[in-house]
Amino acid sequence: MQEIKNKINITDYSYLTIAEISELIRLQKISPLELVTGCLERIERFNPTLNAFITVIYDEALKNAREAEKEIRSGKWKGPLHGIPVGVKDFYDTAGIRTTAASAHFKDRIPKKDADAVIKLKEAGAIIIGKTNMHELGMGTTSVVSYFGSVHNPWSKDYVAGGSSGGSAAAVAAGLCYATVDTDAVGSCRLPASCCGVTGFKASYDLFSMNGILEGEKADDLIILFSCIGLTSRSIQDTAILLNALSNGAMRESNFKTDYRLAFGSNEKPKIGVVKNFKATDEVRNAFEQAVKVIGSLGYALSEVDIPFESAAFNIKNIEKDRKKINEKILFRDKDILLLPTTTDLTPNIKTATKKGPQAVSPDNTFFFNYYGLPAVSVPCGFDTNGLPLGLQIAGPQWGEGIVLDIAYSFQKATQWHLKQPK
Repeated sequence: MQEIKNKINITDYSYLTIAEISELIRLQKISPLELVTGCLERIERFNPTLNAFITVIYDEALKNAREAEKEIRSGKWKGPLHGIPVGVKDFYDTAGIRTTAASAHFKDRIPKKDADAVIKLKEAGAIIIGKTNMHELGMGTTSVVSYFGSVHNPWSKDYVAGGSSGGSAAAVAAGLCYATVDTDAVGSCRLPASCCGVTGFKASYDLFSMNGILEGEKADDLIILFSCIGLTSRSIQDTAILLNALSNGAMRESNFKTDYRLAFGSNEKPKIGVVKNFKATDEVRNAFEQAVKVIGSLGYALSEVDIPFESAAFNIKNIEKDRKKINEKILFRDKDILLLPTTTDLTPNIKTATKKGPQAVSPDNTFFFNYYGLPAVSVPCGFDTNGLPLGLQIAGPQWGEGIVLDIAYSFQKATQWHLKQPK
């Protein structure tokens, strides 16, 4: 900690993307130690207000930063995550570091081994800087309910950050780390990404190993069948970098054998379905329509489509059969991609969300893609009248990560929403 307090004249790299900062690390123009020190200093300043982190791993993060610096100086650069400070949702086991799921029941739980996703992060050279706050046991969409206290939105502290991965979205939006690894069961990564103005990606079901989420504890079948790893970052380029590090090689081969960044610009003007039967208030709908105009201006073929939201239910009796039908192109028979808003309404303030209950940020536009195991991403697409971000959701067929990434990349190249920062 003294090292943080003694550090002066730190150049502020807080809002660079992983794609940008990793090149500076590779060229040794900035050190992992400088990055980690900067993130820890911001956590000290802002976490008391935001409550984005449950546990901050000060000493180990600084130690690992020094080791990464030595490796890079000796020519052993591991790739774009090497030396990058990242957060991990407090669902994932971390050896010797408490993993609580924001629950009183697990407040002193210390796992003996890392989750598979944590192992992969470390193998890629990422530096885990802390465990992010969340809605207790992942059972809500606001992150207001946590044994460690509510997460606050960086754009306005009286508002929710979304959930259940609210601490992660708040941390990335506030420049406390460069990315986080999360879970998404009903929209748990995409909803906070929309509320906080960052990029939240949910991959196809089973693309990632989910081993090590509260390992050894009883898990509900619903959570197991709906959940997959979510990725929160500042740009879709960073999403691709995280996908490269975390995805199962056999699954990734069906998309891009070496690098998901190869997806950018690789599709010849896919056919885009603009969903019309989503739920949304007028303000959310207007922002969505403006985002659709941007995509249309890029030369994509757009047509309206209804999707069977009602077919996605918490009854899992027919889930495998239903997923097979979707995979057989029933939904994507004449469309390559779908567009719809991420949220149905404006982000509620904490007082209102407390009264409404754990689902105060509605998953009505997101859960469909969990039920069917489809890839989807939320990217920033505007702001509401309260000055809070809104999200555009882009979804594709199973194993269609590449086309989702491509459309999101085109949208972010054409807009500036993902570059906005909270004050």
